[in-house]
Amino acid sequence: MRRSPLSRTLVPALAAVVLLGACRTEPVDPAAGGRIDTPAARVTGDQATDRATLQRLGQEARALARADGCTSAGECRSIAIGAKACGGPQSYLPYCPLTADVTALEAKAREIEAFERAFNERYGIASTCEMVMPPQLEVSGGACRAASPAAPG
Repeated sequence: MRRSPLSRTLVPALAAVVLLGACRTEPVDPAAGGRIDTPAARVTGDQATDRATLQRLGQEARALARADGCTSAGECRSIAIGAKACGGPQSYLPYCPLTADVTALEAKAREIEAFERAFNERYGIASTCEMVMPPQLEVSGGACRAASPAAPG
């Protein structure tokens, strides 16, 4: 049986769509044996609600970024949080990988970045285009902190 030119292109294209749709894209935590069960926040179209969601996500990230437990600055880490409209993160959160749930923190950082990118696009948000660099880290009072910049002398 002879196939039409349309079916020769349409059938493979539809097969590719079905196969791609079956791909798993949600974050997976192999240590926990599967999917991280945190539904991603979605931009609703109500700017006040979405701004509150962005603030809530930031609070959740700060709660996950446990800073206590490290004894030297070399043990401390920081993670990029958020997305400026013209690119790059909004800020960095210091944390101690010895006490923080790094997998959950990384998943939350990805969620915030995706949400803020969608938020910025939906509402036409503008931002400064200055690049925010990861902070120098120190241990102060038993916790990882961003080091204060040296005073001009």
